[in-house]
Amino acid sequence: MSESVSGTPTHLRPQSDWKQWIPALIWIGVISIESTDMMSSDHTSSLLGALLARLFGQVDIFTVMLWNHYLRKLGHVVGYAILSWLLFRAWRGTLPSPSGRLWTFAWAQLAFWITLVVASLDEFHQSFIPSRTGRWQDVVLDGTAALGVQLLLFLRLRNKTRAQPATKPSLARADS
Repeated sequence: MSESVSGTPTHLRPQSDWKQWIPALIWIGVISIESTDMMSSDHTSSLLGALLARLFGQVDIFTVMLWNHYLRKLGHVVGYAILSWLLFRAWRGTLPSPSGRLWTFAWAQLAFWITLVVASLDEFHQSFIPSRTGRWQDVVLDGTAALGVQLLLFLRLRNKTRAQPATKPSLARADS
């Protein structure tokens, strides 16, 4: 087993510290763009209405509003579930696991709380945009999605460890 300069076995070291953060940071950028007027309910409902009218002809405005509401909530769940997963991966790549495990409570906890902070800041930001509303209920929905992903990661990874690199056989000489 090879060791780094710090004395930590290489299979326990993070893979490439900062590179693991790139997807999470990009996703936070996507969430920030979605927090603007461009993705307000008025804009998404008009796009959805046009799409439904093209597919099905005349569509009732109530149907468009209902579908728009549910699709927006689904967007919250999917978006913040993805963020929670990406943050977990980033922390796993940054903080080593002493036991070589692929899941630790620390990584899951950090990913969950940071997702909740991003969701809170997103809703706070939306409260200043006239076409948007900042709702605590959306933060609860986002947090529930983040927690759900962390539970799924726990169930999938709790007993798994990183594959240890194969060691080279040593050629021992027998002195006779």
